[in-house]
Amino acid sequence: MKAIVDRDTCISCGLCASICPNVFEMDDEQIATVIVDTIAPEDEASAQEAADQCPVAAITIEE
Repeated sequence: MKAIVDRDTCISCGLCASICPNVFEMDDEQIATVIVDTIAPEDEASAQEAADQCPVAAITIEE
């Protein structure tokens, strides 16, 4: 699985990084960024939860 963050849509709430810190972090501009190329199997559920909980739907998870 792969995560993608739409930087233009992100509102910098930080929810994704708090839910799944192994996949997401906030960059210097406080915009969410993906820190892995491929989501590890043990992080897939929390990465999907982060995408589902994003208040502006800025995260896409692709298989």
